[in-house]
Order: sequence, then structure tokens, then C-alpha cells
Amino acid sequence: MLRITRSTGLTRSTNKRKFLALAVLPAVVLPVLAGCSDPGASAAKPESQAAKNGIVYNTSVDQNRIRVEKDASAAAAVPAAISKDGKLTVATTAGSIPLSFHATDDKTPIGVEIDIAQLVADKLGLDLDLQVTSWENWPLKTQSGDFEAVFSNVGINAARVKLFDFSTYRAAYMGFEAKKSSSYDIKGSDDISGLKISVGSGTNQEKILLAWNKELEAKGKAPATLQYYSSDADTILALSSGRTDLNLAPYPSVTYRENTRDDLKVVGKVNAGWPSETLVAATTLKGNGLAPAITDALNSTIKDGSYAKVLERWGLSEEAVPESKTVTEATFGTGK
Repeated sequence: MLRITRSTGLTRSTNKRKFLALAVLPAVVLPVLAGCSDPGASAAKPESQAAKNGIVYNTSVDQNRIRVEKDASAAAAVPAAISKDGKLTVATTAGSIPLSFHATDDKTPIGVEIDIAQLVADKLGLDLDLQVTSWENWPLKTQSGDFEAVFSNVGINAARVKLFDFSTYRAAYMGFEAKKSSSYDIKGSDDISGLKISVGSGTNQEKILLAWNKELEAKGKAPATLQYYSSDADTILALSSGRTDLNLAPYPSVTYRENTRDDLKVVGKVNAGWPSETLVAATTLKGNGLAPAITDALNSTIKDGSYAKVLERWGLSEEAVPESKTVTEATFGTGK
């Protein structure tokens, strides 16, 4: 059974910390685009869309998700404190196609992240209790125990392993997108000098751009101006209208738009862990024992082929990993 609830809002102290963090960043603007959206957003949405890459994306409420049977070994590894209510409470942000987004009814979360979360819940013999939250909210809610796992394109990094454990399940790349008429070719910091780039706050891609800006400033070159918008629709409207030059977002999302729109294209690709490499992973509270069980469940889906079918369904087969691994602070960066 899939149960969906919504969790919104940040604590006052969190808002204050976020404001102070942004206030000291150079070359950052925070435009307010209330009421601004994609011109076609109010029109009736098609329930499926054929893309240039041959994928037919099902965006309807009726997903016919791939389901699997319980894996007794993986289920036995779930801590009793988590399994006792019979459900796996999973957070997702529902803000980026085809990762996690709203169906044609504008309220049902769908996407590859939800499909993988469903496979894991099935393997663990638990009901999927899916909760939609904001990107800024999931860390606090996971630490408080409100969320038992996060499936929302979370990349592993040095800061996050201090607070969370991870179960890897997908490659992690970011893509630069621009208007189709542009001539940008983004390979490194020199290529973004002086440009306006939209990016999500608190994301790995923001960390990359801030690091690239430091490189530019050290060379005496103009840094990029980072722009923050409240939604994908506002971001893409700003990009297509020329108010921003580039958008840096998860690679699956920018390639989706390149394959379903005529006005945008991908102009660069970077690993989400730059200058190192990282992976997308299910995120759980550090030390609570759930990550190994999720890792076992993911490996069971890889073995039975259901994992590959989910990625193929959303056009993400090239981001498959051969196996899931549990990553903790102790193992981060060791390759184990």
C-alpha cells in the first residue's frame, strides 16, 4: 500500500542559518518570481509523452509500478524499531522530472526515485509511506526520525556522511543546460566566468559552482552569478527567456528536457562529487542500522532484474550501478 502525506516548512532557526549562510556568499542573487510560471503550465497535461530518445514517459496517476516479492534475508535485517509499524517512511522532494515529480493531477508523486523506493519497501516486506517534503527540510526530518529514508537524488558528500548513512543505487552527474541557440561548451570554471547560472540551494551542484567561482577569483576572472528560483518551472522560464544563461541540475532532468523540448540543450556534464566522484544513494540516519538492510534490498532488485526495468522505464539505464554498497563516515572515500 502506498500512502502519501505532505511535510512542509522549516524551523525558525533553520531559516536563520540558511539566510546567514547565503548572506556571506559572493555573487549570489535571490530573485522573487511569485506568480511566474511556464506559459503552458495551466493547459491540460498529456498522460504520456514520447521523447526524442525513444522513451515514452508515463506521467499519469496510474503508474503500474514494477513490484517485487519480499526478500526474507533483507527484511530480517531491518531494525525492529523501524519494522514494528509495518511501513517504511520515505521522503522525496517531487520537484524534478524524471526523478521525483507530480503526476498529471499535480499532487501524486511519481518518478524513478519513487519506483526504486517501492522496490525497496517491497523487498523489506513493508508498506511504502511516501512523504513529500522540501529539499531543505529532509535533513532535519531524517535526523528527528520523522523520515526513515530519503529517496530524492541525494548524492554522498563529506558533510552528509557525518550525519547520515547511505545505500548507493545510481550514478550521480549534473548537467549544464542552455538555450538551443547558445554556443556554450562547459568543461570547467573558465567556461562559466561572468555568466548567470541558476542552481538549487544546499545542493552538490551549488557546491561545485561556489568552488569554481573561487578558482575564477583566484585567477582574477569574473565569477558566475548564482541565481535561485523557487521551482523548476520558474527556473526553466528564466532560462528560456534569457534572464539566466545556464542551469545546473541533475543530469537526468536536463537530458529529459533536451529530449522533450525544442528550445533547450545540454552543454556540459560534471560528476556531482567534483573534483572527486560520488553516487546517488538512499539516505538514512547515521548508525540506526537501516542502511545495510536497504543495501541488501537494492542488491536483491539488481539480481532479479527489477532495478534495471525501473531505470529503463525512465530512460536512465546508463546510470545503473552493478551493485549497491553501504557508505558510512568510516568507509567514505575508502572504496569499500
